[in-house]
Amino acid sequence: MGVTSGLFLAGALLCVGTLSPAAAATADESYAKAAQAMASKDFNGAIPLLQAAVEGDPESLRNASELRQAVVKMSMAAHPKTEGAVADFDNEISFFEKLVAAHPNSSNAYLNFGFSYVDKIPAAGAITQVILANTALTQFSKSIELKPTWIALYTRGNSYLYWPKVFGRASLGVSDLEKAYAMQKADSKKSYHVRVYISLGDGYWKTDQMDKATAMWKEGLAAFPNSQPLKDRLARQGDDLATYINNVLDPNKRVDTDLRELWSTGQ
Repeated sequence: MGVTSGLFLAGALLCVGTLSPAAAATADESYAKAAQAMASKDFNGAIPLLQAAVEGDPESLRNASELRQAVVKMSMAAHPKTEGAVADFDNEISFFEKLVAAHPNSSNAYLNFGFSYVDKIPAAGAITQVILANTALTQFSKSIELKPTWIALYTRGNSYLYWPKVFGRASLGVSDLEKAYAMQKADSKKSYHVRVYISLGDGYWKTDQMDKATAMWKEGLAAFPNSQPLKDRLARQGDDLATYINNVLDPNKRVDTDLRELWSTGQ
């Protein structure tokens, strides 16, 4: 539980706002050193450098995402049987809690604050997972209030789909995902846009709108003909499709919260 066309361009998502050139250079220097540490799997060395990069540029989606991934990799390497140690993710959450307190107008800081709760979910107990998921939604909502970007709307919309039907949240997910879909239709195609076709179709399926689900998945496959998730959905029907989607949306599985695709080259 486990990105207006200009707003959700990768360049806009990585903007530094009023960040001074000196502060941006310092943040980039810390990030570069962290990248070298990560390349050699020196997570303990990379994490404080990435924290410095995030504190230097709190609106950087890249720096914050890479920090979270470093924590996930470090924790899972040390505790593979438990999907990481709760204490590691508590430290991650504490860091982002302080970050948003210091930068209450940073939409990307709140977005990554929400993701920090998602990162912890697989390592937590069943009851705690519900609390974490709900808290993550609160942070995603704050991010959207500050700036309704494609990534924030997609993230919250997709998160709603992980809740069991009895909670009635799938319709909220559809609403967010339809807004993200409208945004990407107004822009040039990006590789990550395939996610909305998948998730919005899932949302339609989960709200008993099978015709719309199929149409969305077919539209997505026409735009992204190599998408295996779309092919898998269109190849299934009835109980087979239900089993497949419920397995994909299993809240006990770790959600991939790596946002690297948003700024990587070759989009």
